[in-house]
Amino acid sequence: MRRKHLLGAQRPVAHQLSVFTYGGVMTISKPVFDRLGLCLWIVGFLVTALLAQLSLDTRSVVFVYRNGAEAFVAGRPLYNVQLEMGYLYAPAFAAFYSPLLALGHHLGDVVWRAICFGVLMLAVLRQVRKLGGHDLNWLLSFGLVLALPMALGAIRNGQATILLTGACWLLTMSALEGRRAETFLWASLAIIAKPTAIVMMLLVAALRPRLIPVLASALLVVLVIPYAFAPLGYINDQYRDFFQMLVSMAVDRSGPFEPADFTSVFASAGYPIPERDATTVRVITALMTLSAVLWFDRKVERGPAGLAIFVLAAFYMCVFNPRVEPNTYAMIAVPAGVAIALLWREEREGALRVALATALVLDGMTGVFFHIHEFFNPWLRPIVVVVIVCTITWEFWARSRDDVPGSGPFAHS
Repeated sequence: MRRKHLLGAQRPVAHQLSVFTYGGVMTISKPVFDRLGLCLWIVGFLVTALLAQLSLDTRSVVFVYRNGAEAFVAGRPLYNVQLEMGYLYAPAFAAFYSPLLALGHHLGDVVWRAICFGVLMLAVLRQVRKLGGHDLNWLLSFGLVLALPMALGAIRNGQATILLTGACWLLTMSALEGRRAETFLWASLAIIAKPTAIVMMLLVAALRPRLIPVLASALLVVLVIPYAFAPLGYINDQYRDFFQMLVSMAVDRSGPFEPADFTSVFASAGYPIPERDATTVRVITALMTLSAVLWFDRKVERGPAGLAIFVLAAFYMCVFNPRVEPNTYAMIAVPAGVAIALLWREEREGALRVALATALVLDGMTGVFFHIHEFFNPWLRPIVVVVIVCTITWEFWARSRDDVPGSGPFAHS
């Protein structure tokens, strides 16, 4: 039941932001509040881009992409198989970033960040539009401001995770609508951004088997792209090193990398999980995720279904990815923020929606202060994300069952 405005008209309380002053209560107008989160999101990006320009390689991974592209252009090896650090992306990523070298380090950095940010924003805007209903500006604004603290670190670092998130999100929506050309485009961009996009592609293949040829073509094109820019023998050598490195990273867990997946919770408590047991958990969770995704696809209206599906996919790619790091959780931050905003808009279970929003914001804020970050890293983030996503999934499931078929925002159409 919605609360009534003082004048009698029904008005969502989510839009009323009151600030207590010495003279009473000042209410910020709806249009200002609707755009506040979007403005903060854009300002956050601009500030981080400016900070990156002032100190180009400080707290940034863009120099890794730049070094990989320079090595690709010069015909030097891309990978250090022994260290398993540095450039860890497919050869196609080096070819993709190579044109930015001509712009110089500073301008190339700006363009790279703008591409990543633009793809993610396109995905968010498209998703909000598909959710439909009232107050779309507020839904976008509030979802982004909730996601900002957790996503800001990856934005500051210029990580390809931002590009991966946008491409996988657009891939999900395009595939659910059966758009073959768009599915090919976003699948190609996602796999270029990071090899872990194969998880999203497998999920899409399970949802839409008729798109398997499109997804296979996208993967094949990404594998072939580097051959257009470098000699055959050189690319073959890079692929051999690349796949060897992927296999060694999956088998050997004794390197300097500290994962932030679900195993970090037990490792931080002094009870590390054997790799075989961790693999078993990942397989079981993958099957449970697939089952939930198939249910949402069949029972929930297309817009909310796409959001729920991508939330679950991003959740799996963060919490159950053995090579995940704290900033990788930016992938779940934005879709989770939009999902919480959607639940908030429905104005049910007020305490729950406040708890979810608070947990998402505070978890992101732990990275602001060094000592707090050191204490909570890397075990807190997977716990918080598990709680948030499981609650969101339950709420989507419960509300889709409560809605009259075809009438509610969660009902199948």
